[in-house]
Amino acid sequence: MYVVKIPWWLRLLYPSLIWEMPVTAEKKIYLTFDDGPHQEATPFVLEQLKKYDAKATFFCIGKNVRKYPDIYQQIIAAGHAIGNHTNNHLNGWQVKNADYINNIQEAVEVIQSDLFRPPYGRIRKAVIRRLQSSENHLPSNIVMWTVLSGDFDINISKEKCLQNVIKHTGNGSIVVFHDSTKAWGHMSYALPQVLAYFTKRGYSFEQLSNRFNQASSNPAST
Repeated sequence: MYVVKIPWWLRLLYPSLIWEMPVTAEKKIYLTFDDGPHQEATPFVLEQLKKYDAKATFFCIGKNVRKYPDIYQQIIAAGHAIGNHTNNHLNGWQVKNADYINNIQEAVEVIQSDLFRPPYGRIRKAVIRRLQSSENHLPSNIVMWTVLSGDFDINISKEKCLQNVIKHTGNGSIVVFHDSTKAWGHMSYALPQVLAYFTKRGYSFEQLSNRFNQASSNPAST
C-alpha cells in the first residue's frame, strides 16, 4: 500500500525530513532514483538525463555500489548527486535500530554523501534523531519525496505510472523512480516522456547536491 502524493499530515508528523524543495521563480523538479546501481537501468537513466541536460540524485544501495563500481562512478562523473539507501535495502520497521544504523554505516564505506533515503520510506524516530545528531559521521539529511511514480508496482500499467508523475509533479517536487530490475519496464517507458513533457513546459531538472550533498569522486571500494 502506498500513496502517489504524500499527504500534508504525514509531513507534519516528520517535519525534520525533506519532502520537497522550495518553490522558486525558476521551475525546478528533483528526480531521484532508488536501488541502483543497476547494470541495465542506470546507464539507460544516465543516457536519458543527458539528452535534456538534466541532473538527478541517485540513492544507491551499498552492496550494488560494490557490485557495479564503474557504473557508480559514471553517475558521479556525469555530475549527478548520490545518496545512501542502506547497504542491503533494509526495512527500518522490521530490524533493530542498532542493526539498521550499522547497515547505513556499511554503505557509508562506499557512498560518501550527507543524503539518506530510508528504503520503503520506513524509519523510526529514534533512528532519525541518531542520524541528525552532530555526534556521528552518518548522513544527516533524510530525503523522502513529494511524488512516488509507482514504477515498481506490477499491478498498474506503465501509462498509469507516467500519469502519476505528470498529474502530481510541480515546482519543487521530489520525484521517485527506481533504477532496478523490478521497475525497469515502467521506468523506461515513463522517464523519457516525463523529461520531454516538463522540459516543454519550462522546467529544469536539478540534483539535491547544491544544498545538501558532498559526493566523493573517489572510486568505490570493491
